[in-house]
Amino acid sequence: MSKIPATRSVCYATQALPWLIGLYAIASLGHFAHNAEFLADYPNLPPSLTQAGIYGAWCGMVVVGVLAYVLYRRGYRRLGLAALALYALAGFGGLLHYTRAPMARHTSTMNGTILTEVAAAALLLIDVIGLAVLNGGRRR
Repeated sequence: MSKIPATRSVCYATQALPWLIGLYAIASLGHFAHNAEFLADYPNLPPSLTQAGIYGAWCGMVVVGVLAYVLYRRGYRRLGLAALALYALAGFGGLLHYTRAPMARHTSTMNGTILTEVAAAALLLIDVIGLAVLNGGRRR
């Protein structure tokens, strides 16, 4: 098996980054929208949650992701990657549904949107970590 040069690996990971951010944004929108539209059906969620609050939280998350990507593209690699890592880690928050009720108490659609968001967040996080390792020597 041939080894891919680090510069080519950075190129691949950099090219994948906006696509993975988009994939995660869409997957998280699917989960958040399902949460918002079927709020009463999700087991044991706090009554303080509202449809508007859920959509607002998603919008806030996406703003963080977009700003993080802009920082990265403008040369602030470490700061941008750190913010992108936080954005991706937020995608694992959907797993908190399973602290309120077991997977079996959620519908297949609920589980599907939760796990799709987590999978997309994981792919983004893997790419971000790879870029952080490959860009390790760069200062900004």
